[in-house]
Amino acid sequence: MTAPHHTPDLFALSEISGPVLRPGDDACADEVTGFNLASLHTPDVVVGATGTDDVVAAMRWAHATHTPVAVQATGHGANFPIEHGLLITTSRMTDVQVDPATRTARIAAGAKWSHVTAACAPHGLAGLCGTSTDAGVVGYALGGGLPVLGRAYGYAADLVRSFQVVTPDGVLREADPRHEPELFWALRGGKGNVGVVTSLVTELLPLPRLYGGGLHWHAEHTEALLHAWSDWTRTVPDEMCSMFSVLRLPPIPQIPEPLRGGFWARVAIAWPGDTAEGEALIAPLRRAAPVAVDLVEEMEYAALDRIHMEPQDPLPARECCMLLRDLPPDALRAFLEQVGPAVGADHPLLVASLRHMGGALARPAPVEDAVCARDARYFMESVGIMPAPPVAEAVEQATRRLYAAMAPYGTGRTMVNIHGTPGDEQDIARAWTPEVYARLRHDKATYDPDNLLRYGHAITPA
Repeated sequence: MTAPHHTPDLFALSEISGPVLRPGDDACADEVTGFNLASLHTPDVVVGATGTDDVVAAMRWAHATHTPVAVQATGHGANFPIEHGLLITTSRMTDVQVDPATRTARIAAGAKWSHVTAACAPHGLAGLCGTSTDAGVVGYALGGGLPVLGRAYGYAADLVRSFQVVTPDGVLREADPRHEPELFWALRGGKGNVGVVTSLVTELLPLPRLYGGGLHWHAEHTEALLHAWSDWTRTVPDEMCSMFSVLRLPPIPQIPEPLRGGFWARVAIAWPGDTAEGEALIAPLRRAAPVAVDLVEEMEYAALDRIHMEPQDPLPARECCMLLRDLPPDALRAFLEQVGPAVGADHPLLVASLRHMGGALARPAPVEDAVCARDARYFMESVGIMPAPPVAEAVEQATRRLYAAMAPYGTGRTMVNIHGTPGDEQDIARAWTPEVYARLRHDKATYDPDNLLRYGHAITPA
């Protein structure tokens, strides 16, 4: 492809209110850098959109010049380097409008969950946030959105009522169950394959507080805790949400004492019900082995980050995931053989986790969407930090070994937001069932026949 900035067509972008940048411009490197520093973007032109009109103008230009397009808000999902083409950054579009009467919020394309929780808290309302409020809302919802309280309330995409979206032909559309219903279906779980979303409207929950946090054990209790947690998940009510993790935490200031450094086994808890009931429910875990650090407490919903303690500073990460049918004893043994304390403190995966699925995550959406993880009983994910090439290769090898060992217990599918670096078309398709993938390809052919939206977890038109 001829670089757009080598053609006079670039002057058509002069109507855009935000910055229009090219490689070599002083602000370009900062503009394209996302949270995940493992992917360094090198687009031919960058549009820093300030609103819907900028996105429309950029997409019309891309359509007229046959320029491929990528979108980035926070860059938490920047698992794939964007080379050439147009990158639209939406980080300036952070408006959140809460309507307490209808318990809904209109959220602009670049807003983070922290913006939403701050706007909702005065009304005692909450959105279905993931494990970090630093992540963007729109990209999260487009991939289905796996919330901390997913077992209690379902996927974030299930609560989306409408989208404002610019399709690759440069047309601004409203998509909801009555207007553009097929586009609405594809946007909820189909990622950014059919358009660039400028805002969405989502339902909110009357949830000012919850009971949650992390229970931490020293390394020698890991195996006992994993078995105890696995057995416990088969007895708890749908509203109890939890994740078992093994953590190899570096001795850096960003990690609070006493967790800084060393190996930990952790169970993260999120319970939206009565605190006393939540305490009674997790009592078996507290009795299973001596708890070294207990951070489970009643908290404001806006303090949700304290549950999983996700990193708040950008870093180069390799993430991956797998949907699991179940966790029989052989699966637990395979998991520990790959990432347990016996493997050693220098194992390259920082985090390996097993999340309890089911509950509301297993129920059909009120309005059909493209989320395809409802048959999984558990979910595995891992994160490795890659500061230098030798470490990056070690992370990649450890990731492959873990997922090969757990493959016999998987459904064969992943979740698009945590899939990691997309491979070939067969690998990309694992985020959906064959039927949903075929329907998404048909919709791609309808709304993006020229395949302008071809970066990241992109599918090809039918």
